Amino acid sequence: MDNDRKLINVTIDGIEVSVPEGKTILEAAERLGIVIPRYCYHPALSAPAQCRMCLVEVEGAPKPLPSCVQQVQDGMVVSTDCAEARKARRGVIEFLLLNHPLDCPICDAAGQCMLQDYAHETGQLRRRAVEPTVVLGRDHVTSEIVYFADRCILCTRCVRFMEEIAEEPVLQVIQRGHKGYIDTMTDELFEHPFSMNIVDVCPVGALVNEDFLFKARSWDLDQTASICPGCSQGCNVLLGTKEQRVVRLKPRPNPEVNSHWMCDYGRREVVRWGAGIRAEVPMVRESDRLVAIDWSRALDALVEALSEASGGAKAIVSPGASNESLFTLRSLMERVGFEGGYFHVTTGSEQVLKGFPKLALREDRAANARGAELLGFERVDYVYGALLGHRGVVFVLEEALDGAPEDFGEGVELFIYIGSHLSPAAGKADIVLPCPIWAEMEGTFTNFEDRVQRFNQALRPPGLARPIWLSFSVALARLGAGEPFTSVAAAFGALAEELGVYSGLSYERIGLNGATTAAAGSAAAARR
Repeated sequence: MDNDRKLINVTIDGIEVSVPEGKTILEAAERLGIVIPRYCYHPALSAPAQCRMCLVEVEGAPKPLPSCVQQVQDGMVVSTDCAEARKARRGVIEFLLLNHPLDCPICDAAGQCMLQDYAHETGQLRRRAVEPTVVLGRDHVTSEIVYFADRCILCTRCVRFMEEIAEEPVLQVIQRGHKGYIDTMTDELFEHPFSMNIVDVCPVGALVNEDFLFKARSWDLDQTASICPGCSQGCNVLLGTKEQRVVRLKPRPNPEVNSHWMCDYGRREVVRWGAGIRAEVPMVRESDRLVAIDWSRALDALVEALSEASGGAKAIVSPGASNESLFTLRSLMERVGFEGGYFHVTTGSEQVLKGFPKLALREDRAANARGAELLGFERVDYVYGALLGHRGVVFVLEEALDGAPEDFGEGVELFIYIGSHLSPAAGKADIVLPCPIWAEMEGTFTNFEDRVQRFNQALRPPGLARPIWLSFSVALARLGAGEPFTSVAAAFGALAEELGVYSGLSYERIGLNGATTAAAGSAAAARR
């Protein structure tokens, strides 16, 4: 821990700062907001001082030193932007551009390329060499990742990720000098559940996800802090959206959850999210058909039907629904008589990232199974069996109802379907209420170790779809249970006030990095 280390005083660009012993010059400079140019350095990988871009002048040293490996010493005086450092960086950039294709207009890294940024900053937009450039071409390193060898600056970040974090050293630098390139020693494609991270760490456009190739530029994308819904790990991510679609997912650093990494499964699943026939307007049954109506009439119909219901309520819910949606559904069911809520979780093999074992593609392929449990819903293998013989009110929240019996929903007093998509079984509902997918609203998930994390709205919901916590809180108010929630923060606040396991948490306190529930430690230990 940094708090346990001796503090050392160092002066950087005329500013004195105290940093823990063992920190590098580069890390100390970042504490002052001074960004030293770098290529090979990555905060979660070893620092080989290979690119020589981060050279700085240290008073008393005979030559410039690489700031990514040089540890600070008491009384050290450093200059990061002196003439000698600038000259060294210009030399590095010119060397890297000797054989670079300069294909920025068609490169997917344009706008987020460190080589492009520094070359523009130093004004090195032309090269002096007149000799023909060495052409190395492109190839696949995995079935989904394309390697543009001409763009590669041999920073070895990808090599070090596979060696140090994935602990499968399949990538190597082949050849040397201007003929060097990255490849496997067998010339065969490799597959790894966390392979896409080598695209994230690449500082230029050498490694590209083929699915994202030529789809967008960085300046085209809106970036939103969110949570990956692919499994119960709850990786912190940035959603890259364009034209009402999620086109890219990148990990968002959080040392308590996923560090700088995430799995390939989550990336693939999220990009496909939202496909299918969307539920866009509320509908109520009139005779033998569903008729589209507005929200005011839909809530009138819902409140009237629940007020007249004589039987209790059971529900089938999705383990991917937010805490706020599940809480307001449970509250509404209690007005009728809660008789049970059930969910089923799709599972798969667990795959751990060996170099950061806190991160894994978890067995539960759902974001909020733990939250559903804490909110009183029961995990079962066959949700439809739990409703056999029930003749009261049935709620279905965000479940596609795949594999439902043909007579599902028949013979019950009231069948209410709440979902983002219309499934065939939803056609038998008495009331259909459209809701957004997770990327179209705000809310929270509770991951496998009881960490509550916020996700933010990245897309507009289609049609009249609105969050369930909003519509159901209005229905609850009409039934005499409090006031409608005006924000997701208010919905979470009511949840935390009512459920002791969430006590002490607030939407603001959760922030971007999440916060653990009161029972997090004991619950996580028991599950392990």
